Amino acid sequence: MNNGDTAWMLASTALVLLMTPGLALFYGGMVRSKSVLNMMMMSLGAMGLIGVLWVLYGYSMAFGNDVGSGLLGNPAENAGLQGLFVGTYTGDSPDYPLSGSIPALAFVGFQATFAIITVALISGAVADRMRFGPWLLFAGIWATIVYFPVAHWVFAFSSADGSVVGGWIANDLKAIDFAGGTAVHINAGVAALALAIVIGKRRGWPREAMRPHNLTLVMLGAGLLWFGWFGFNAGSALGANGTAAFALVNTIVATSAAMLAWLLVERIRDGKPTSLGAASGIVAGLVAITPACSSVSPLGGIAIGGITGALCALAVGLKYRFGYDDSLDVVGVHLVGGLAGTVLIGFFADPGSPAAVAGLFYGGGVDQLWRQVVGALAVLLYSGIVTAIIALLVKAAIGLRVTPEAEATGIDETEHAETGYDFSSLRGGGGLGTARPPVTRTPGQVPATAGKES
Repeated sequence: MNNGDTAWMLASTALVLLMTPGLALFYGGMVRSKSVLNMMMMSLGAMGLIGVLWVLYGYSMAFGNDVGSGLLGNPAENAGLQGLFVGTYTGDSPDYPLSGSIPALAFVGFQATFAIITVALISGAVADRMRFGPWLLFAGIWATIVYFPVAHWVFAFSSADGSVVGGWIANDLKAIDFAGGTAVHINAGVAALALAIVIGKRRGWPREAMRPHNLTLVMLGAGLLWFGWFGFNAGSALGANGTAAFALVNTIVATSAAMLAWLLVERIRDGKPTSLGAASGIVAGLVAITPACSSVSPLGGIAIGGITGALCALAVGLKYRFGYDDSLDVVGVHLVGGLAGTVLIGFFADPGSPAAVAGLFYGGGVDQLWRQVVGALAVLLYSGIVTAIIALLVKAAIGLRVTPEAEATGIDETEHAETGYDFSSLRGGGGLGTARPPVTRTPGQVPATAGKES
């Protein structure tokens, strides 16, 4: 066990876990005020549910020894994390099972945070209209049937001695996905599209304006996502090493380029760069560089970020053209951004990077490009089809969306008996929070109290 690697992985796990509350703020600020708590609860609910399922069988399905053709890990191999925690002691020192140079449980915890946020990402597409109970049921089934197997395809690498056999995308196809462009973003993005289509449009969309109620929360959430994403990308090096530093720098520069590209598109198209555009550009850049951060140079990272930022800024308008109500642009940012970042590796992969693979622009021909395309399409098709089936089954069994009356009243009150903002003190009732009666004055008249209050 390497203490430095272990310390970095423990920190990275905490960073990635923070991303889900950051996502809750990002999504929560983008919805209307009557839906903010439900939106945040969908992210927090994913933390609770997937955290438990990961221990029971999820980790074993994703990283257990393969049970056939690289499609699934053995769910019984490490069920309940058996064999991965301290079971025996040698003298005064516990015997820690290792995963490389870190305790196996550090890797378990790190990957649990990936499973959690992948599920939470989907929720943005169905904001304002999905009941909380059906969301949790859908999330549990989706994680079991879609995320855990796909994580095995992408992240489970075979051991050199043959003692562990992993997934087909990682070991047979050899597509590059350093930190989750396919397993996380393409997977969640196409699932969001399928779920949004099955549940239907918000009432009044697109005729009524449904603007973000709190852009301050959106900006804060984007900042927390960028901060946590250093654990997401650099942590995927599984050690405090040069690959982690390489991924960290690419995470900075690609995200910066994507934000600038998004703002430029807004400036040309709409005449004004917006704070929502800046926050969305940040997330688009983070999504794009996630699969590529170990395989492209920093200049390649800037190119991928810039291209993806512009593509995603244009892609968020596709929902109006095709008529699907993706409330918070999960499809436009995560699906399009994940596809762009994954496929562009085939063009920009630099043989001087830690991945040591040459893309088309570095003399490698189309060899890596076709691998990236096949891996992306495989996850897209599997996740899209299976998600639609799961959503239809849950819809038939218990229903998915709230009633029209509940949607008009606000999903916070009808699903959680709460509101995000309490303005009761402004309606009278006495006490320190009671607002003073308004002062009536003619235009231009200066109140007598002007300058006397802090």
